Amino acid sequence: MREIVVFSGSAHRALASAICDSLGVGLSSVELTRFSNDCLQVQLQANCRQRDVYIVQPLVPPTQEALMELLLMVDAAKGASASQITAVIPHYAYARSDKKDASRISIGGRLVADLLATAGVTRVITMTLHAPQVHGFFSVPVDHLTALGVLAEHFRGRDLADTVVVSPDLGNAKTATQFARLLGLPVAAGSKQRLADDRVVIDAVVGEVEGKHALILDDEIATGGSILELLDKLKELGCTGASVACTHGLFVGKAVSRLRDHPMIDEVVTTDTVPPADWPELKVRSVATLFAEAISRVHAGESISSMFDGVDPTLGPPQPRLPFSV
Repeated sequence: MREIVVFSGSAHRALASAICDSLGVGLSSVELTRFSNDCLQVQLQANCRQRDVYIVQPLVPPTQEALMELLLMVDAAKGASASQITAVIPHYAYARSDKKDASRISIGGRLVADLLATAGVTRVITMTLHAPQVHGFFSVPVDHLTALGVLAEHFRGRDLADTVVVSPDLGNAKTATQFARLLGLPVAAGSKQRLADDRVVIDAVVGEVEGKHALILDDEIATGGSILELLDKLKELGCTGASVACTHGLFVGKAVSRLRDHPMIDEVVTTDTVPPADWPELKVRSVATLFAEAISRVHAGESISSMFDGVDPTLGPPQPRLPFSV
C-alpha cells in the first residue's frame, strides 16, 4: 500500500501527536511562516509524492487562522503530488452555520466545505457535527465519528440510580437517546430558543427530572449559556444536581468560571477534539485512538461505520490494528 504521512497545523499538535503514536508513525514537520503583511505561508517538511496525506487540524479559535493554515497545507500537499489528501478535522466549527434562518445570511458550513474541496481535499474525517445535514455540504466523502462510547465509558460502572440523561434542546434529543441507551438510563430534553450567540431561553423540559440527578449531554459547549439556562430550569423542576458531558469543550469567555463554580454541577467531562481549557478539575477523555483507527481503516479500504456497530463502552475505544512506518 502507499505510504502514509501525517501533518498537523498549530491548532492542536498534542492530539495529532497522540494519533500518530496510536498509528505507529511519526508526525511530519510543517514550517509555517508569517510575512510582514500578515500573510501565511506553509511548507511541508516530508515527501508527499504518491503518498496518502492526513492533515490534522480542528477549527478552533482563532478559527480563521486555523482554517487558513489547513487550506494552505492542503494546497501544499496537492502541489507536492500527494495521492490522497484527507483533512482530519476533529472539530468543524462552521457546522453551526448550517441553514438560512434570516434574510441575506451566509451559510458558512457549506462555503468552508467547498473551500476544502477546491483546495484539494479528497476526504474528510470529523467528529460530532453540530448538525447532521452539514455532512451533505461536502462534495467529497466524509467519515463522521462519534464520541458517545468514549463519554459513556467515563460514567459506566458508577451508581446511576435516579439519573436521567438530559439534552439541552430537542434537536440533540436523538443523540442523547443513543447515549442514554448505552448507560441504560431514561432521557429528557429541553425546549430551547436561541436569541443570540450567547443568549438562549429554555422554557420547558420534556421528561421526568424531579428528584433525579441530571447527566447533561451536549455536542459543544462554548460560552456555557445553554447549560446554565438548562440548569436553572432543572433546579426549578426539582432536579437534585448535574454532571455535564460534551464532545467539543471550547469553554470560551467566562464559561469556565460560570460552570466551575455552579452549585448544581458535580463534574464536567469532555474530549480532546479541541485543546483543553485551563481548568484542572475538567475531565478530558481522549479520542486519539478513534481517529487513529479511522485513519487505519481508510488507508486499508475498510469500513468506518462498523467501528460503531453495537457500541459497547465496557470495551473502551477500538485500538488501531495497522502499524505504519514512513
